[in-house]
Amino acid sequence: MKGLEEPQKKRMFGWGFAYIFLLLTIFLPPLSLITAALLMVPVLVMYVKLGNKQFLAHYTICLAVVYLITSLLLAGSLGALLVSISLFFLPPVIQMGNLYKKSAPARTVLTVGTVTLLAQLLLTLVVTQLFGLNPVGKLKQFMMDSVKTLPVELQNMMGVDPDTLIHMMVLMLPLYMIGFSLFYVVVSHALARRVLVRSGESIPAFKPIKDWMLPKSFVWFYLIALIMEMFVSDTKSMSYTVLLNLLPLLTFLFSIQAISFLFYVAHVMHWNKTLPIVGILLLLLFPPVSFLFSLLGVFDVAFPIRDRIMTRK
Repeated sequence: MKGLEEPQKKRMFGWGFAYIFLLLTIFLPPLSLITAALLMVPVLVMYVKLGNKQFLAHYTICLAVVYLITSLLLAGSLGALLVSISLFFLPPVIQMGNLYKKSAPARTVLTVGTVTLLAQLLLTLVVTQLFGLNPVGKLKQFMMDSVKTLPVELQNMMGVDPDTLIHMMVLMLPLYMIGFSLFYVVVSHALARRVLVRSGESIPAFKPIKDWMLPKSFVWFYLIALIMEMFVSDTKSMSYTVLLNLLPLLTFLFSIQAISFLFYVAHVMHWNKTLPIVGILLLLLFPPVSFLFSLLGVFDVAFPIRDRIMTRK
């Protein structure tokens, strides 16, 4: 690794071993949730700290080790699957890593990384559908089989016909894909940036949460979606599918905006952070209140509430 001092070389080898461990344990039930969420972090660190050729060599060796271990101890097909999973997450890593090297704003990194990962998910869905694998149909059948295994009492407690519920869940697949992409990129950015900054890299952080502000155009999207919801009743229409995915997403975004507003109020009024923390707990423990929080977020974006609080302080 030309250009790296001996301690840095050891750190890079350490991150390589960490990545191999994450890949090998991704399907182990006790560790899978954690290792899957951390999968992009070691690769991001290596991509930023190493030159392109060095990274390619380091990355290839990691995949070769994973493939050899799984082929010798388990099956070659599992090794190929792990390599495919690794390659799937490589494009967003490269996009985010290049932006890190340019000291791009954190918001740009988050947007580009999320869009890249989401585009890959959509492309994968289209390609598998073209090859006749029908992933959506198989997902629907899996959920139907899972519901049927539940006790009758639990099925009755759903309050909705299982077929209708599963149909709605399948229609909300785009929302799940957006949430998946956003989760992976946020976790990867938060952890990789912390490591890289400690190693001497200059990577911008997000603005403090009290300063977050959605574009005002989002207010119009939300209002239009709420109005359309009152008139769209055909569950098979494209408008219904769009609203089913768009409304929860906008509600979530404006709920986060409301939390930002509470942090701002606590900061300006010199209060402790009890108010925003209570707001976060309410959102986590009582999801139905998210609509009320989203309205607060809408008012925060649409009207100069913060300016009035500042002038009255």
